[in-house]
Parts: sequence; C-alpha cells; structure tokens
Amino acid sequence: MKLKELLHYTFIFPVLAVGYYFSGLMANGVIFEIIAGILLTGSVLSAVHHAEVVAHKVGEPFGTIILALCITIIEVALIISLMIAGGDQAVTLARDTVFAAVMIILNGILGICILVGGVKYYEQFFARTSATTYLVSIVSILALTLILPNFTSSVNGPFYNMAQLIFVSIACLVIYGVFLMVQTVRHRNYFIITSDDPDSHYIPSKIATLISFIFLVICLIIVVLMAKGLSATIENMVQSVGAPKSLVGVIIAAVVLLPEGVAAIRAARNNQIQSSVNLALGSALASIGLTIPAVSIVCIMYDIPFVLGLDRKDIILLSLSVFIVMLSLSRGKTNVLYGTVLLVNLAAYIFTVIVP
Repeated sequence: MKLKELLHYTFIFPVLAVGYYFSGLMANGVIFEIIAGILLTGSVLSAVHHAEVVAHKVGEPFGTIILALCITIIEVALIISLMIAGGDQAVTLARDTVFAAVMIILNGILGICILVGGVKYYEQFFARTSATTYLVSIVSILALTLILPNFTSSVNGPFYNMAQLIFVSIACLVIYGVFLMVQTVRHRNYFIITSDDPDSHYIPSKIATLISFIFLVICLIIVVLMAKGLSATIENMVQSVGAPKSLVGVIIAAVVLLPEGVAAIRAARNNQIQSSVNLALGSALASIGLTIPAVSIVCIMYDIPFVLGLDRKDIILLSLSVFIVMLSLSRGKTNVLYGTVLLVNLAAYIFTVIVP
C-alpha cells in the first residue's frame, strides 16, 4: 500500500478521533463536542470503507455478514456501557435502542434504498428467497423478544423472569446460528450478488485487507467510546426540548446504523439492490438476534431490570412495518411507491416518539 493511500480520509479520521478522545478535550464545551461529532461521523464513514475492503476480499455473502456483525458489536457495546452506568434508570434503553434500530433499518435504510433505486432505475430485482429467509428469522425473533413479554404471567409487566430470559436468548442464538449456516453453506446461492460492475470484482491485496481490518477495529472502538462520551450531551439535549427519553434510543440507533445505511444506499445507487437487501435485513437480524442475548447476560450478571415488551402503540407500528416490508419484498422487484410508504412509516414512528 502506497503512502498516498494512507493519507486518505478513511485513515486520517480514525487517527484524529483517537487522539482527540484521549486528549480529554471533549468535555471542554459545545465547540469541542461539535468537533467530536464531526470526528465521530468521519470515523463511521471510515468504518464503512474498511468494512467494504474486507468484504471484497472475503466475497459474498461473508462481506455483508462482516459489516452487520461490526454494527452489532458497536450497538451491544454502547448499550451495555450505558446500562451499567445508568443502572435502574436505563432499564428501557436496550429495548428502545433495539426497537429503534429495527424501525430505522426496515423503514429508513430499506425505504431509502428502494426509493433511490426506483428513481434511478425504475425497477430493481433481487432474489425473493433471500428476503423470505431473512424475514422468517426476523419476525420470529421480534415476536419472542419485543411482544411476548407483555403476555407472560410469571412477572408483572413487560419483563421476563430469569428462566424465560435465558430461554429466549438461546432461541435467538439458535435462529441466528441456523440462518448463518443457511446463508453461508446450504443455500449460499440465495444471497450471491451478480453484477457487471467492475468495482464489484475488485479484490484487494492481503496487506491492504489486513490494514483495513486493523483500521476497522480502531474505527469501531473509537465510535463506541466517542458515542458514549457524547451520550450525556444527547440526553441533556433531549430533555431540554421536552422530548421523551425513548428518543435517546432513536439517536443512538441512528448513529450506530450510519455505516450500514451509507453502504446499503451506495449499493442501491450502483444497481446492486440485492446487496442493499442483504445489508439492511442482515443488520436487522443481527441487531435483535445478537443484541438481546448479549444484553440479557449483562443484566443477569449485574442484576439490572430489563424491560423488553413494547407498548401497544409501538406494537402496532412494528406490525405495520413488518407487514409492509413483507409485501414490498414479496415480488422480487422494487419501485418508488414501496420506498415512499416505508419512509412515511419511519416518519410516523419518529413523530410518535416525539409527540406520543
């Protein structure tokens, strides 16, 4: 790798962010927090680039799996760190963040991808079998984690007792594990992307891949640290405008999902909607299938109450979103209407969070 390539913004931003974070300047006022936000955004975009380099080397569908797992690692680390620091006041943070992530992915990222692709190419085509495989897994885990807790009777309220929490966590891991086996071994052809784009056939060298992997790890770590450092500012901002605390979960989810969203939208613009579907639905599945078990382990270890069940309004919005996504992906091709409806659903969700 040439020195000129190392001076690319995807290498400069993570280095600057690491130095800035450990300098302690973030706590010195609004201007320094704005600078931290810029470096955080640059690190997120850098993570996208380095994840894509690694993805080109390992091929599909492993590339999209890597990016989805990276996003989930950020989400889990951020949620756990904030829950431990917040104690009982953060009992709904994991639920709000996971729910927000699912809504943003299904309605926002997928909606923008379909709309952008529809505007540019009128119709885009993907394998219906891949979407069905994703959605079967996602719907099952959503029902087990975010809806069923409201209807169990062992504990009052939208909680699971320890035995139920352990069972549901194992169930999530089993579903996700079998899905990975289907995606990478038994039915890998469902998720393979066929493209005439010469960039899709680019294979980086081993050295370039290793350097990108190292910087990907650095980006993920610094994003978690800086987002945690800015979390108090985010909470104060939410409280100052009189918005519900659940908006914090929406903001955290939006920051965490920025790399996934950028990569998926870029793929849609390049007429690779199959890659967009893989990225979006794969991230949604990893977000709930891995985050809930990880957070459950921490809550059991630290004896932190863990609210999982959604209220009736959110269950209706979630059901509407899943239903619309299933209809939109049922034919194997997209158009601008599907994307528009999904984005309206996202707007309704965010509006009802701010104005419940």
